[in-house]
Amino acid sequence: MFVFGLGISVLSFSATPLSAQVNINVNIGSQPLWGPVGYDHVDYYYLPDVESYYYVPTRQFVYQNNGNWIHATNLPSRYSGYNLYRGYKVVINQPRPYLYFNNHQVKYKKYKGYYGNQNAIRYSNDSRYYVVKGHPHGMPPGQSKKFYQTRGYNSHGGYQQKNKNGGGKSKGNGKH
Repeated sequence: MFVFGLGISVLSFSATPLSAQVNINVNIGSQPLWGPVGYDHVDYYYLPDVESYYYVPTRQFVYQNNGNWIHATNLPSRYSGYNLYRGYKVVINQPRPYLYFNNHQVKYKKYKGYYGNQNAIRYSNDSRYYVVKGHPHGMPPGQSKKFYQTRGYNSHGGYQQKNKNGGGKSKGNGKH
């Protein structure tokens, strides 16, 4: 009797459609042309050569000036000769990483003056970077939104992956 009851319980459980949705945050279109390829999401870049950060969502550099952290659209004049395409960028996805500057300064010291192979978005032939403003293979106005919507990205920059049964809530009565 117990086995029979267990079998019915399993049957009724397996007849219920499952739904799952995965939301992955993507901000490729917000990344700068000089950013390195290979990252679907970036909050900050740490720039070891100039001991500064770049905050992608607001498109601002974050650097120290007289002991204070400054947020500005440009690096200070003391770095006017710095080449963002050539300098090494470290991706850091944590809130306010400049609060850990002393750790980053030590940890990423080896990249100061390192001009190794770090391909910039501007030179990428990967079509997902075509939405970055100013990309040589850029899309006409309004096309980047259409590009992402047809590939499952939502209006908030997240990717929605649905399960095999469509990912929605079942509106059926559970009978097959």
